[in-house]
Amino acid sequence: MANAVEAVVVSGMCARAQTLRIIAACTVALAPACVSAEEGFDTEHIFGFMIGTDVGNPGEREFQTETTGRFGKGGTYRALQQEVEIEIVPLPNFRVELGATASLHDITGVPDIDDRRQFNFQGASLDLRYRLLDRERAPFGLTVAAELHGDRIDETSGAKGRMYGTDFTLAFDRELIPNYLIGALNLIYQPEWGRFEVAGVSEKSSTIGAAFAGLVRVRPNVLLGGEMRYFRQYEGIGLGEFAGQALFVGPTAYFQLSEKSRLTLSWSMQAWGRSAGAGGNLDLANFERHQARLVFGVNF
Repeated sequence: MANAVEAVVVSGMCARAQTLRIIAACTVALAPACVSAEEGFDTEHIFGFMIGTDVGNPGEREFQTETTGRFGKGGTYRALQQEVEIEIVPLPNFRVELGATASLHDITGVPDIDDRRQFNFQGASLDLRYRLLDRERAPFGLTVAAELHGDRIDETSGAKGRMYGTDFTLAFDRELIPNYLIGALNLIYQPEWGRFEVAGVSEKSSTIGAAFAGLVRVRPNVLLGGEMRYFRQYEGIGLGEFAGQALFVGPTAYFQLSEKSRLTLSWSMQAWGRSAGAGGNLDLANFERHQARLVFGVNF
């Protein structure tokens, strides 16, 4: 009976994801072409896996849903995360975001990961961002961000436990061609700690990375471009023993659907990677083969 319920949940989530893709495509196709762009760029939400330096104006409030899929680690590996977020801007240059995440895992025959098919509430997060430099008044924009998260489900394996971590990001961006081409750079440090319920063991890890992006305005309400992200993972939160590395590349598209709603689509493929002590041109022990993200937001 439990397996039947889990199968229904997985089928429902997959169907929901397909429905979201269809709705998004139809919405973009029907979006009025008369939606006008503001002068310059608002980089707060235009990237998929990266962040921009804009944080919004004081008093702004937004609701956002973020669906992230990670696929491919040998065998059958599918992991979906659905996060809902509330964003507020209480002070100039300062943004606060509260989020809650549910996750679905469908894993069979993946080395070093137990088979499981499950849907669970994963955890909660707090994202704080402060803009240090406004690119309209400085040579480039600069924002520091810290996202703290606490989880009861490991995002990779789906195992139960207690997981804590912080994603520190230093974000830069600059209009390379005014109102036409925007470039961005993220420097990333992600320490994480977890204790697994069944095994009773603790694990500490840390990841550092650099990400680059460029987006071009092809229509007043449409931006197209790509993101390239390089990561190195280590054992221990202090960048201890090297575990592996990976390079992800892929396209990103941003659509301003209306004055108050937006949609971002992004997909990345591991183009190159290598885990410690292993050969080959990919690191599927520490990273996935494919990552995809769909973000929808609305001001209220």
